[in-house]
Amino acid sequence: MDINMLRLTAPITTGIPQTSTASVNDSLYTANFDQVLKAQLQTSGLNFSKHAVNRVVERNINVSDTNMERLNAGVEIAREKGLDDTLILVDKSAYIVSVKNNTVITTVSNEELVGNCFTNIEGTVIV
Repeated sequence: MDINMLRLTAPITTGIPQTSTASVNDSLYTANFDQVLKAQLQTSGLNFSKHAVNRVVERNINVSDTNMERLNAGVEIAREKGLDDTLILVDKSAYIVSVKNNTVITTVSNEELVGNCFTNIEGTVIV
């Protein structure tokens, strides 16, 4: 028997075989994405509530450095005007921010803005 044929037909398993590598890889990807997202949000100076982080992930909202700078600028404008619960619009995304707590409460993507009504806010900042 040719040794090369043996290599092709006889897989060697080392360690403990996993039942489903797809689910393990998917969960690792999600965990890594969440960690990267949380790290980026923490460096922005704003806090994001757990709810807001979940909405960013679910709705694929762009949290690039540029958008975070604009969001921070919007929070500063709201603070200067004495606003607390504020709707801040950045491009195609909306953020409800508690200015006094420096916390993003929730986010809404462009697809969900049409027909939506924002209540219990003191003002709106467009940046």
